[in-house]
Amino acid sequence: MVALTVSACVQGVQAQSVLTLTVITHDSFDLDKKLIAGFEAANRVKVRLIKGGDAGEMLNKLILSKASPLADVVYGLDNTLLPRAEAAGLLTPYTSPASAKVAAQDRLGPLLSTVDTGYVALNYDKAYFAKAGLKLPVSLAELSGPQYARLTVVESPATSSPGAAFYLATVQELGQDGALAWWRAARQNGMKVTRGWSQAYNQDFSLYGGRYPIVLSYASSPAAEVFYSEGKLKEAPTGNLFLPGSSFLQLEGVGVLKGSRQPALARRFVDFMLSAPVQADFPTRMWVYPSVQGVKLNEVWKFAQKPDVKLAPAALLNRAQILTDLWVTEVLRK
Repeated sequence: MVALTVSACVQGVQAQSVLTLTVITHDSFDLDKKLIAGFEAANRVKVRLIKGGDAGEMLNKLILSKASPLADVVYGLDNTLLPRAEAAGLLTPYTSPASAKVAAQDRLGPLLSTVDTGYVALNYDKAYFAKAGLKLPVSLAELSGPQYARLTVVESPATSSPGAAFYLATVQELGQDGALAWWRAARQNGMKVTRGWSQAYNQDFSLYGGRYPIVLSYASSPAAEVFYSEGKLKEAPTGNLFLPGSSFLQLEGVGVLKGSRQPALARRFVDFMLSAPVQADFPTRMWVYPSVQGVKLNEVWKFAQKPDVKLAPAALLNRAQILTDLWVTEVLRK
């Protein structure tokens, strides 16, 4: 009886020693469960994942819950959202040693370690345009006209990181007032604005039964379509529209939230996200480029393209929230 009691006590202590690490991500986060299980086993921890909506929504939730943080770690804040997260004091500095393998120009700084890079871009449904006998637009001005804007769906800059990236790209191309005028004209001519990528791509895009043959997504999306066809497609059913001022280089990162209950484990999770197995798993799950140099990509990535765009300047990114507030006032509410 004594032995049984001691055994039960030992088991109880062991059960209590397994800590919980809470990680909040945007809704598109996807990682092999075996990799997460490996992290849990190696660190004697249970990882609790919270989906926080699209990246912009997630940031809003983190700011509102700052006094009592929802999680220990955040993944999915990008270079468009980092200035706002920094101003709100959400993150505690930590640079993963693995960041040394990330190209210097792709590093996000001391608050976020860059996990992946991607190109926000307009995609189009090839079959729709072929059947309609409609030529592709060649400029933002043409896209906002009646002929195309009623065929376009994009995400909101206020709630979506791709939407914010696209908006900033238009500001960089057209200037603040020119971009706001473009968005107003496009919406008046029928361009749809959704809350997030999932709705725009999986519901409103004509490839999946929606009415809009042009969608704001990523330059890697054509490769994803071929990959998920499991050999049925030899060519991508979608293409990229690299209109001047429509594409944006996005850097996504992982960081430790200020007030984390498990700061040491949180730092280890940051390291884990930049580890070789995770970096190799990301490209055909998240359809982004790994940030760590030297990771081999699946051959299906030959269907992806890279637009000729550079990182947005800090002067633009630091005004992202002001510009977004202007968009809400001057575009969304009019």
